[in-house]
Amino acid sequence: MARYTGPREKIARRFGIALFGPSKALELRNFPPGQHGARNTRRKQSEYGAALAEKQKLRFQYGVLERQFRRMFAEAQRRKGVTGEILLQMLEQRLDNVVYRMGFANTRFASRQLVGHGHVTVNGIRVNIASYQVQPGDVIAAKGNPRSQQLIGRFLEMTLGTPDPDWMTVDRDKMSATFNRLPTREEINPIANEQLVVELYSR
Repeated sequence: MARYTGPREKIARRFGIALFGPSKALELRNFPPGQHGARNTRRKQSEYGAALAEKQKLRFQYGVLERQFRRMFAEAQRRKGVTGEILLQMLEQRLDNVVYRMGFANTRFASRQLVGHGHVTVNGIRVNIASYQVQPGDVIAAKGNPRSQQLIGRFLEMTLGTPDPDWMTVDRDKMSATFNRLPTREEINPIANEQLVVELYSR
């Protein structure tokens, strides 16, 4: 299962935004990484550079590699509707993201690990594929064994103050949630301009 394993803090500093959750490095050094990062202000980007940056932000936020991201965009283009919003919905439908949104993990990296190690079930069946597309009506839950229950229970304590998404019903006591519907763009509130991503791939 391919995933990004490079330095996360440098990526966050490059874009000037906490892509992977709260970042102490970004708070302490709010300038680009590198030898001359502290002396250089962020340069004005070309249209292509700006669009590329938006695409990279989405990729890193959801932990998707380039080839997989291109396949998702191609699928979003085939479907009826607004391509950018459909792409965002597909990213939100990833099982690792849904587990993160449920509060089963405090970061998407942690949720990906939970899924990969088989601690999560979908409709009662263990699913260990992070990119699995959750559909409306699916019930996502912690696996019934004590190890999974204990691990996810600790994460639920850490995310206690996190509001539950409007598009799913979360039962923290039962360690489960129902994915009711696809979220709207306003509910997703993306950190990137998906329209620039669409323009980038449409060149």
